[in-house]
Amino acid sequence: MTNFSLDNLMTTSLNYPSLLDPLDLPELTRAGIHADVLRLDKIHPVISGNKWFKLKGHLAAARETRASVLLTFGGAWSNHIIATAYAAQQLGIPAIGIIRGERPLQPSATLLAAAGYGMQLEYISRDDYRRKEEAAFLQQLSHRYPGVYMIPEGGAGIPGTRGCEDILRGWDTTGYSHICCAIGTGTMFHGLARAATSSQQIIGIPVLKGLDNLSATVHSTPPFPGPPDSHIITGYHFGGYARHTTDLLQFMNRFYQETHIPSDLVYTGKLFYAILDMTRREFFPAHSRLLITHSGGLQGNGSLPPGTLLFHS
Repeated sequence: MTNFSLDNLMTTSLNYPSLLDPLDLPELTRAGIHADVLRLDKIHPVISGNKWFKLKGHLAAARETRASVLLTFGGAWSNHIIATAYAAQQLGIPAIGIIRGERPLQPSATLLAAAGYGMQLEYISRDDYRRKEEAAFLQQLSHRYPGVYMIPEGGAGIPGTRGCEDILRGWDTTGYSHICCAIGTGTMFHGLARAATSSQQIIGIPVLKGLDNLSATVHSTPPFPGPPDSHIITGYHFGGYARHTTDLLQFMNRFYQETHIPSDLVYTGKLFYAILDMTRREFFPAHSRLLITHSGGLQGNGSLPPGTLLFHS
């Protein structure tokens, strides 16, 4: 996308079918399953994947309340931090990133880019960072930055969830039996579940430990009834959030060679691995039609040594 503005973010109609990449893989063919990948990673070079949908409601709320500064939270390789920094620059609003952990001698490429977009970075201890949803801690930040609009970590909250509903509501997805996504905060998962039809199953793959039921994924988003067929499938986090193994990296390379679809080590690599493993385990009935949501986040692969992945230098 070009000519970025908040109005574009709010009103541009995506050509969803053009973002579909069919998966032509032996595992799926043998199982009689059709699968498409919704390449949300293609919609913007910086506000990539589901960040586009998570941010738009928050940015609209910030404009409506005439906020004088945006503030949000994230780690060293946070897709959300860099997306917020870029969006704030385009809107002409100062932005502050509260970063988990002490300031490193060499900041990550993500944080350097965010700072380049004008974001002010504040590093806090991991203990303090765990307080990011406590009312007293947020009140302190409000006093320090009058007129602030705070965006929860990962773009969570009601605006983020409602924005993610548009991933399904912007086009006809009724031909799919299963909607699949990775789960971090659970914001996109809840948005997809709210927008799905009663006949569709929503499959969520947690990428961190401890997310084994719907209530555990709320994170600043109120519970909702949701369709009866919303499923959290555990066992594919590869050690926890942003953790990875050699097997996962090798899988990501093989997957790219076979499909030409790049994945990231935090979210989509684990999602694609899970879907194919579940297919081999006959989780999906024959003739299922899967829509697999590529949530972006490819810039996070920069945390790996150069040459580790075939598609990331």
